[in-house]
Amino acid sequence: MFHPIAWSLWVVAAAMPAMLTQNPLYLSIICLAAGIVYATVRHTTPLAASWNSFLKLGLTLLAFTVPINALSVHAGRLVLFSLPPSWPLIGGPITVEAIIFGVSKALSLFTLLLIFAVFNCAVDQSRLLRWTPAFLFEAGLITSIALTFVPQMLRNAQEIREAQIIRGHRFRGLRDLLPLFVPLLTGGLERAVQLAESMEARGFGGSLESLSHGREIAVKVATAAGLLGLLGGFFSATYFPDRRALSWLLLLPSIGALLFVFRVQSKRVHRSRYHHDTWQRRDTVLAAVSAGLALTLLLVRAGARSLLTYYPYPPFSPWPSFNLWLGSAFTLLLVPALLSSFHPPRQPLNSLVAGEP
Repeated sequence: MFHPIAWSLWVVAAAMPAMLTQNPLYLSIICLAAGIVYATVRHTTPLAASWNSFLKLGLTLLAFTVPINALSVHAGRLVLFSLPPSWPLIGGPITVEAIIFGVSKALSLFTLLLIFAVFNCAVDQSRLLRWTPAFLFEAGLITSIALTFVPQMLRNAQEIREAQIIRGHRFRGLRDLLPLFVPLLTGGLERAVQLAESMEARGFGGSLESLSHGREIAVKVATAAGLLGLLGGFFSATYFPDRRALSWLLLLPSIGALLFVFRVQSKRVHRSRYHHDTWQRRDTVLAAVSAGLALTLLLVRAGARSLLTYYPYPPFSPWPSFNLWLGSAFTLLLVPALLSSFHPPRQPLNSLVAGEP
């Protein structure tokens, strides 16, 4: 559909505002845009059924977020009703501010889940793994395995549930879930053992070239010095903002040392590419729009942070503000759906053979 790098830029541009603001108006726009994109890409992969179940689970969990926040936080001027103060934890006034803030928190979490579902449905993990830097190939492989764990588990749970229903089992309560959890746990352990054996048979972790003793020591020293320098530089920038020269004096050599380590580690890995992803014009459009949106958000965060800040409790107003230009910028997240409407996905070959429309 799109290039993995273009999708990665879109995910960054969509996740940044979902994490940087709690404004429910902006979050609603982002959630709606991500939902439209998800409805567009969910037809391109069989994993969409698993992510549908995952999103339903997220909605179920979010249904408890708003009541818990309203019952546990008793701050605010707009009081709906009051519970007896003698009741532990939940006793006190129930305010509109607590409900609104609970809604914004729940909407932020569900928006991130929806963006994550779009990314996993739209990007093949094997294609994304090809674009990880050479020195991170082990971490990239482990990350791709972790990303596919949730949809595989949900799909297996659905298959086990259907099989148990066919055998006459009915799920009516928590006690009836044992025939579901036992096969699910057993199947997960079997897949883990098979994966470990296949990775060991393919020599995972043993394809690095050996370094000389002196060069290996230099890499370890450069790694330790770079990490310590980054830690010291960020500490100086955070707690001593008037000493920027000292911060940069620590950060720049540390970044250089880590780049040296990355270069050395990359040369130790030999990678073969049998298939190259093509970069098309629509990938350029999506990457440019996503990068521009992310840059705009960073500039707003640096120069006009009040546009993103939202806090409903006193002394602030519970009603969120809205900037028309910033809200319009978030609608640019619809670009993948708009581009896909002009370039519909190709029909799978097996459906053509079977004579499906």
